[in-house]
Amino acid sequence: MFKLDPILESDTVLIGHFSLSLVLLNKDANYPWCILVPQKSNVREIYQLDEKDRAQLVNESCTLSEAMVALFAPDKMNVAALGNMVPQLHLHHIARYKKDAAWPSPIWGAVSAKPYEEDKLAEVVSKLRSALSGDDFIISDEVPEPTSTFSQTIET
Repeated sequence: MFKLDPILESDTVLIGHFSLSLVLLNKDANYPWCILVPQKSNVREIYQLDEKDRAQLVNESCTLSEAMVALFAPDKMNVAALGNMVPQLHLHHIARYKKDAAWPSPIWGAVSAKPYEEDKLAEVVSKLRSALSGDDFIISDEVPEPTSTFSQTIET
């Protein structure tokens, strides 16, 4: 059964979900930073997804990236699946600016995380939900219960 990694759960706010993946907003206000997490148990790498889910993940990633570009007008979108600290498969989507604290280097470890002010967090969550709303995106404050769509388990 799928369970969101505790580190991702504590470091993010749930925006909603696509048919495959949760959409999370990282609580670090230094960068507009979303994370896609495929709702599949025991999956660490993209190649462990079946072909249909790989294609769906790419589609969801593109949809999220397009929404973030429209909302935040970054100089560059960084999309990465690292998993060194959190082994559960997840894709970071980070809007980068030539003026941000880490440019042009990766963001990890560049500066301390800066929490959102409560009203700004609510604003960003609302904007992301509006930008993503559509046939394949469901706004949600809770991780959905597993269904047959989300029940794949891969033994490692």
